Formats: sequence, C-alpha cells, structure tokens
Amino acid sequence: MLQATFADATFEPYRKSTRRERFLDDLNRVVPWTDLVAVIEPVYPKADGPGRPPVGVDRMLRLHCLHQWFTLSDPAVEEALYDSRAMRHFVGIDLGREQVPDQTTICTFRHLLEAHQLGEQLFARIQEHLVMHGLQVSRGTIVDATIISAPSSTKNRTKERDPERHQTKKGNQWYFGMKAHIGVDSRTKLIHSVAATAANVHDSQVLPQLRHGHETRVWGEAAYSGQRDVIQHHAPQAQCFIQTKAHRHRPLSEDERARNRTKSKVRAKVEPAFLVIKRIFGWAKVRYRGLAKNTHWLFISCGLANLYVARRRLLGAA
Repeated sequence: MLQATFADATFEPYRKSTRRERFLDDLNRVVPWTDLVAVIEPVYPKADGPGRPPVGVDRMLRLHCLHQWFTLSDPAVEEALYDSRAMRHFVGIDLGREQVPDQTTICTFRHLLEAHQLGEQLFARIQEHLVMHGLQVSRGTIVDATIISAPSSTKNRTKERDPERHQTKKGNQWYFGMKAHIGVDSRTKLIHSVAATAANVHDSQVLPQLRHGHETRVWGEAAYSGQRDVIQHHAPQAQCFIQTKAHRHRPLSEDERARNRTKSKVRAKVEPAFLVIKRIFGWAKVRYRGLAKNTHWLFISCGLANLYVARRRLLGAA
C-alpha cells in the first residue's frame, strides 16, 4: 500500500463530508468494477514496446463514469480532477506522485469504447451483476420513451443540423433531437431493454425491442395503443395493459378513464429511470453528433442508472 503524501492529506479538523463524496462512495461500492474491466481489457492497449505505458483500465473506466454522473466534457473532467479532492480519491489519483490523465487520453478511451460498441456489453454485464444479487427481471414490463433534445441551430462548421436527428411534435411544442426508448421491470423498476432512434420515430415502432419475451403483462401509455397484436406476437403469454387512447370524435367514457387511472399507477414506475438519467445524471441534451455515439452513451447511462436505483438494496446486501 502506498504511503499518503502531503498532496493527498488534509489538515482541516472541521471538514464535513459532502453529498458528492457520499454519492461517489456509494456508487464505488455498488459498481462491479472487476466485471466491467473484464469487458474492456481485451481491446485495451497493452504496455509493451517503447513509449509511455497506458493508464490502467480501472482508472479510465472510473473517469468515464465521472463523464456520465456529472455531465462533464473531456476537458472538464480533467479540470474537475485537479479541483475536486473527492473525485481524485474516487479515481485513485495522488497529485503528489502523478498527474491527472489529460483530455486527449480521456477522449481516446471514450472513442475506444464507441469503436468496439462496448456500451451494450457493459449494460448486459451490469444486468448479470444485479441478477446475481437477487434483482431478477419479473413478468411485467413497462415501456416508454423520452425525447433527448439536440441543438437545432445551423451555426456550426457544416452549416446544417445533425442529419441523424429529426423533429417531432409533442402537444403543441416541436422538439429536435433523439428518443430514448426503455423497457422497465414493473417490480424492481430497473431497465432491462434499451433502444435509441431519431425523434420522429413513433414510440410504437420500437415496442418489439423493449420486451424480453417472457412477460405476462405489458404496460404503456396511449402512444402504444393498437399494438395488441405486436405484443401477442413477441410475448404470447402477455396481457395488454396499454392505456386507452381518446379520438377526436370519440372521447373516453368514465369506465375507460377509471381503467386508465388504474393502469397509470403501475405505468408511473418507469418515471424514476428517466429522472435519474435526465435530472440526476444531467443527460437532458445529446452529448455528441451522430446517433451511434449517443446510443453507446445511453446504454452505459441506463446501466449506471440501474445501479443507482438499486444501490440501497446492494449496499444492504453487502
């Protein structure tokens, strides 16, 4: 074990632990670092030959998680590590012995994950970790989608919008960006299926990708109405609890309104997942240009969101 240096020591007797420190400490204890590192190691550069040896995989993965949790750019992650003692302690950096990995190293690692499409594999490995701790997927699935906004301005180098983004109308408001589609377990509130599309793709078109095939019940908002045959085809044992949709010349009856309210009590369990991703992690706007990069980001965000939602149960088990 390395001896602590003066750079990492604190001489503040009245110092109080912050919410950031407690947040990082909890997630450090619930993230399966060994399993996730095993996914990345086969494609990570090896320390052979001349030149500077690569930074450790575990440390770079922790840096990537800081990207996710605090909505930081590559330069901002580097500066935050110099500025925040809590972040340096989480990553394992002692400024008395070493410097922080620069923004180029951080960007290269992110591109490595994107090039090998490891986001989905990391999400799957987190799911396996949750199952090992008793958080198994049950027989009920809630499907939903949310819009992730993108810059609609053409004041950029190419003088055009992102060609992989499109606009859609929700209510009386137009939005430009992408959609994040998720399937959530009705018992544990954990995400088990993920998909990303342009914003103009209707929610119902992605429904087959959001089920695991063993459902006995499927819940969803009125946007998925009319998809009973699709549900029966992909999950033959499932009962459809999609909310009834009103039409211009056929308003809902009182019985239909009452049934919709009952269904909403279960369907609302999908909202905590979006709360974590868009508000706590801050991913309310797309981070990069192109759908592939943001899909990779979505898979990792959903995996980390599952760990955040289940952290109390995981810490209790530990």
